[in-house]
Amino acid sequence: MTTIHDVARRAGVSIATVSRVINNVQPIDPETAQRVRAAIEELDYHPNYVARGLRRRSTRSLGLIVSDNSNPFFAEVARAVEDAGYEAGYSVILCNSDLSTEKQERYIDVLISRRVDGIVLMSAPGSDVKALVERISHADIPLVIANNEVPDLGVDEVQVTFYEGGYTAGRYLLDLGHRSIAYIGFFSEQVRGHTARAQGFMRALSEAGIELASSRIAYGRGRYQDGRAAAAELLGRGVQMTAVFVFDDLMAMGVIKELQARGLSVPGDVSVVGFDNIVYSEATTPAITTVAQPIARIGHECVRLLLERIEQPEVEPRQVLLPTELVERESCRRLD
Repeated sequence: MTTIHDVARRAGVSIATVSRVINNVQPIDPETAQRVRAAIEELDYHPNYVARGLRRRSTRSLGLIVSDNSNPFFAEVARAVEDAGYEAGYSVILCNSDLSTEKQERYIDVLISRRVDGIVLMSAPGSDVKALVERISHADIPLVIANNEVPDLGVDEVQVTFYEGGYTAGRYLLDLGHRSIAYIGFFSEQVRGHTARAQGFMRALSEAGIELASSRIAYGRGRYQDGRAAAAELLGRGVQMTAVFVFDDLMAMGVIKELQARGLSVPGDVSVVGFDNIVYSEATTPAITTVAQPIARIGHECVRLLLERIEQPEVEPRQVLLPTELVERESCRRLD
């Protein structure tokens, strides 16, 4: 069966552009539109209008639920989702759960009541994600889950190689000669166990014969001030460390600030590795070495999957797995 993805590939355009031509929304370059129509004819593509009709009416809107839009990572994902949605003729309703499952539930109610055409969910920590999936699916609204670690949800997902990213961070610090290492994680790990990025990191250390004692682990809620507090907690315990891996860049910025405030040099005394590669990670002093997520691509892939699901609701659930990459900057040094 020919899909909208086949048409986009044949015409050399994005799926969003094909959708705009089919739905006749927003101005589009005539030559591009003609190329899309030619691809549709050549491939004998027929949009599933019956399935569309079963969803009653289109509101030309998508919902995006993020867990904390004060974190630049989520702000950058939201920007990518909004850009991709706009290109396809959709407005995007941004909902910030603020790390609250209760607030997240309310926003899901709002989006269902507004009959959005699709939802991207980046769930709050501690969520019963399977229950959320069932609830949104019961409302007959297409759903894409992003950056979630609960497997086999039976819906479209955009995931990142977190485990491999954490492992890379661990190997990097070990290769620089570090052995006195600490970890600052996300607060939900205290109850639910370590996340994939933490597991990958700890595996790298374990392979080098290093088991990370609980005294060398502190937690925060992913924000700048949490990084400062977690670094202060480790130092207050008397932890001797030459390096620390931090759950995200925003906390890593706080860690660096706290270390500097206490007269310690980064990377002279302590090397710091973050995670995400938010735009500000390069603007700090020193610039942060980090494990990069393909942030913009996460947003674009979420919209692509939603548009395909709206177009062809009967296709099997798909998972897009995106790579991580170590970005070396100035916050780490090799031990003499």
